[in-house]
Amino acid sequence: MAKLGNVEGDIVHLARVALAGRNQDVQLLLHRLAKAYRDTSPQLAAKVTELLREAPTRSSPLRRKSETALPVDVDTRFQLLRVEDNPILEHEPVFSDQIAVKLERLVGERRHIDALLQQSLHPTKSALFVGPPGVGKTMAARWIARSLERPLLILDLAAVMSSYLGRTGTNLRHVLEYAKSLDCVLLLDELDAVAKRRDDKSEIGELKRLVTVLIQEIDDWPSTGLLLAATNHSELLDPAIWRRFELVADFPLPDEQAIEAFTQHLLTHKSKDPTKWARIMSVAFKGHSFSDIERDILSARRAAAINGGVVDDHLTGLFRGQGLSKTDRINLAEILVETGTTSQRTAHDLTGVSRDTIRKRVSGTKTPKRRLVKNE
Repeated sequence: MAKLGNVEGDIVHLARVALAGRNQDVQLLLHRLAKAYRDTSPQLAAKVTELLREAPTRSSPLRRKSETALPVDVDTRFQLLRVEDNPILEHEPVFSDQIAVKLERLVGERRHIDALLQQSLHPTKSALFVGPPGVGKTMAARWIARSLERPLLILDLAAVMSSYLGRTGTNLRHVLEYAKSLDCVLLLDELDAVAKRRDDKSEIGELKRLVTVLIQEIDDWPSTGLLLAATNHSELLDPAIWRRFELVADFPLPDEQAIEAFTQHLLTHKSKDPTKWARIMSVAFKGHSFSDIERDILSARRAAAINGGVVDDHLTGLFRGQGLSKTDRINLAEILVETGTTSQRTAHDLTGVSRDTIRKRVSGTKTPKRRLVKNE
């Protein structure tokens, strides 16, 4: 923001922000004006401060929705956005500690906007989620929107691409201008579809111009809304795009603890012993994403429904071809035998670990809390 203190320029700036309907930005600017004029015009500063103090607070973070129709593709007339008025999570997400801290910070800032405005600060306006498919990026956006009680708007940038490339920029602007009119959370999915590096000689000029459009829109994003973006291919993003996001969250593949918590939830009320199976799965599904794990467990549940029996009878069939390291296969074989899930022969068939190795490992489990060997 330009330096404040010039009356004419400040009034024009305030009018521009007010006419754009960006209420929180108006409040932020007024706080800054009160500070800027505290010495030269103390009465003006005092009146502005008093007005801010008396300003009514909103009982809900949701503004009345814009009456403008949802933006559509200029060619197909298909709607460009998926709108989730009340985002629903099928189950509570499992985030790493590092990711959880960042997401809670985004939510916390929105819940304490008044405290930020008093210090002439605005909440984080934009965040970039990076990581492989199926690790919880979209679910994180839903969790944020649900926590803030705001609608979630999802734009699949791969889908916004028009058959006439010159119109893709128009599509993008229409969507972002629509989202700016709401107190909402906007998720730009598959960001790499339009935000590729401009030094990539394989890309045509129109796609490179889209990066410029996106940069301008991110720079102009109001603090009233929260702009999120997600990509599975962060290496493709233009460096200028990275700098535009105020927060970057790198979503890793789930570790053993996260897998155990996730599978425990998926199998609760579905398995005879979800705790045992969660322990087994924490090793069996190492290196897999949440979506991969959920898909395989759903497959086992379908098999149980069709063939009869309980889901437990079909879970061991998920272990073949998991691509585990030798150490993890030994750990898995040991857990299978220790928990009475399979015989040593079946554990050998499932993991490829020799029965002699399994026998030696199991015979050494005299101490009840013996820890599994770690990967070297």
